[in-house]
Amino acid sequence: MADPVSHPVTAAYDRIVAEGRIKDDAAQRTVLPALDRLVAAVARAPAAGKPGGLLGRIFGAAAKPPPGPVARGVYLWGGVGRGKSMLMDLVVEAAPIEKKRRVHFHEFMQEVQSGLNDARLRGDADAVRPVAETIAASTRLLCFDEMQITDIADAMIVGRLFQLLFEKGVTVVTTSNRVPEDLYKNGLNRQLFLPFIALIRERMQVIRLDSDRDHRQGRAAGGQVWFTPEDGDRRTTLDEIWAELTGAAPARPRALEIRGRSVTIPAAHDRVARADFYDLCGRPLGPADYLAIADAFDALIIDDIPWLGPANYDMAKRFVTLVDALYEAKVRLYASAAAEPDRLYPEGRGAFEFERTASRLNEMQAADWAAP
Repeated sequence: MADPVSHPVTAAYDRIVAEGRIKDDAAQRTVLPALDRLVAAVARAPAAGKPGGLLGRIFGAAAKPPPGPVARGVYLWGGVGRGKSMLMDLVVEAAPIEKKRRVHFHEFMQEVQSGLNDARLRGDADAVRPVAETIAASTRLLCFDEMQITDIADAMIVGRLFQLLFEKGVTVVTTSNRVPEDLYKNGLNRQLFLPFIALIRERMQVIRLDSDRDHRQGRAAGGQVWFTPEDGDRRTTLDEIWAELTGAAPARPRALEIRGRSVTIPAAHDRVARADFYDLCGRPLGPADYLAIADAFDALIIDDIPWLGPANYDMAKRFVTLVDALYEAKVRLYASAAAEPDRLYPEGRGAFEFERTASRLNEMQAADWAAP
């Protein structure tokens, strides 16, 4: 077992492997030294305005960080399900400081935009600086999941925001499915975004997690994903699937900003979401909403899909649109329902059209359906 002082992230990784929570992965292990160096550097660095604390003295005197470069942050990228989020969670767990935060990138940027609006209302000439100062005052280690830039408003501010955060001593760890050069690819006025890519390369250690194993496919590979009353306690089964997909992480609501509106997903962790049928189809949501949901998550658990028919025709139509979005985005769907897809919409207006949706739902149950 690794020394938890000089190799804090590796020690945490060893522990969860020994507990059987994850399988040892050689590709993940290649990333651990860089994360160990980063956590050790964060622990030694004095908090703003202080010459150094007890934890810094312990780390500084008791152990030197593993050899190698120490960057102001780490940009960890790779395919879905490779364990990026899990490794970042270990960084948060291992960092022996209080001022640390883990947040989804989408949620983080919503908060930033809100802070910018407040600064502009106050008449601040430089709206980004007070936002960065507020973040830096409460956060020395900022970890956020799934960096992806799709909005021009975000693209135009992240460069200056990150520059200020780095200058104020904030250490950043982020995960992404994309190499930095592919961020905001083909976006409007992308040339204005290029300095941010250069900043990432300059101030963060860019690491590819090149695993050939999709850790989210453990249950999906050959496991049941669609559950009916004949399958017993379906909610408990879906609870177990949630635990497997998220590492038993707590479920928290997540708001998705879509064309100026906010759509809240009741339970989310990283790129896994869970909701009741009525949360998704009982509200007046449209194609843009379902496309945003499909883009935000790799796996979706839906509880209690009812019998469908003319009596709930509007909800059935929304469900059809949702399934189309999930299907096109290759989102793995887990669901409990009143019946198998072929019998879910037995008769009446819309039954014929639903046959295509039933076919897609059956196809989506295949073990290798969501495989890249």
